[in-house]
Amino acid sequence: MNDDAVKLISERLDRIERLTLIAAKPVLDLTEAAMFTGYSKDHLYRLTCGREIPHYKQSRKLYFRKTELEEWMTSQRVKTNAEIDCQAATYCATH
Repeated sequence: MNDDAVKLISERLDRIERLTLIAAKPVLDLTEAAMFTGYSKDHLYRLTCGREIPHYKQSRKLYFRKTELEEWMTSQRVKTNAEIDCQAATYCATH
């Protein structure tokens, strides 16, 4: 195995380890929240400054509850075409 292959395997193992730690933690720091949500740290800072995302501040550090992040990420559900059609049919039948 050459050095590049060993380095690639090592990087993947490090990423797996970080993701495993995140999965086990109920409260995440900024870096972990960025990894969890897929947003950049800068974007998370903008969201916290605008009070658009649930967060906590302790000693100038930002923290996020994983359950609150999941609720926030899934709060804007988009209806399926079948749901819209059903609502339209119900509306037409009742009005």
